[in-house]
Amino acid sequence: MERSALSVTELNNYVKNLVDGDELLMDVCVRGELSNYKIYPSGHHYFTLKDAESSLRCVMFKYSAMKLRFRPENGMGVTAFGRVSVYLRDGAYQLSCTALMPEGMGDLQVAFEQMKAKLSAEGLFDQAHKKLLPPFPEKIAIITSSAGAAIHDMIRILGHRWPMTKVILLPVRVQGVEAPAEIAGAIRYANEFQIADLIITGRGGGSLEDLWAFNDERVARAIYASDIPVISAVGHEPDVTISDYVADRRASTPSNAAEIAVPDWHEMQDSLQSYEIRSRQAMEKTLKSLSQRLDALKSKRVLTDPGVYLDNRRMDLDRARDRLLAASERQLAAKRQSFVKLGAALDAMSPLRVLSRGYTVSSDPNGTILKSVKELRPGQELYVRFLDGTADCRVESITEGE
Repeated sequence: MERSALSVTELNNYVKNLVDGDELLMDVCVRGELSNYKIYPSGHHYFTLKDAESSLRCVMFKYSAMKLRFRPENGMGVTAFGRVSVYLRDGAYQLSCTALMPEGMGDLQVAFEQMKAKLSAEGLFDQAHKKLLPPFPEKIAIITSSAGAAIHDMIRILGHRWPMTKVILLPVRVQGVEAPAEIAGAIRYANEFQIADLIITGRGGGSLEDLWAFNDERVARAIYASDIPVISAVGHEPDVTISDYVADRRASTPSNAAEIAVPDWHEMQDSLQSYEIRSRQAMEKTLKSLSQRLDALKSKRVLTDPGVYLDNRRMDLDRARDRLLAASERQLAAKRQSFVKLGAALDAMSPLRVLSRGYTVSSDPNGTILKSVKELRPGQELYVRFLDGTADCRVESITEGE
């Protein structure tokens, strides 16, 4: 029996129709490990899902990939949701994914940890970058929802603690797709026009998904780039967001942010009163001490009878003069004695002492002292110095030896 041959395309179409018509394959979830994960310029994601024995080609088109809230990585265990389809050109079947869920934790938690690791590596959490909060801010910009309870709590606490501060509300959405861009834009606006000395941004508590706008990279980078100090006030005490790590100060709640932002003028008033009391007590103590000292000085004889004081000083001056004269006489006597000793020593070394004993000194016409007969020649003129005069002589002959 003859059978007509099918073209490759016809066969692939037939298989595709079978697969597309299978209700089980229209909505499947498959667990496996990501491999060969690639993102193309078109925005489509291509990867392989594998286990110990098999692998499955997968594609996630751009419109589905845009909904991912974490960054898929090779080796990550996931559950993929989608439908099985046949790619006609290659005759191969694949899983067209509409969603990915990391194993072990939710996709938001994975995205949070990934963003935290990325920004930490870039230094956005470094303590050295954090700015000091102004001690007495004149203007505070609050970036939050105008409809939430958080703004009312903050305004109430700020007004109670430090009514001198002007509060500027920059209303934004704090939840939803548009929220991150609005929050980041409000932070940039506050910096561009320098509308405040301090920024508080945040919202009330909620689930991780409710608070997700404050885990967005755009908000984190806007806080990091802010020249105005920023307090992050997101959720309740257990809630921690990326904004909390980047901000110059983290508040456990919006109400706590208002308490951190300004001092309590009631406490400050009490402190000033305490300082006033201590200052007055210190002044009174000083005045009392000075008064006692003045009383003691008034009883001193130098003030009651100044003449006696001057007489005593004159006597002291006479004694000092006598001591100086005695010291100078002792020093002069010692100098005279030393002079006599030096004069005797100098006289002992004088050549005149030698001449007084009958010796003479001979020199040539230039005045050079002659020390040896070898310096003489017959007929040479020389001068002989005696103790009482000089004789001009001429050498007749020279005899060497003793």
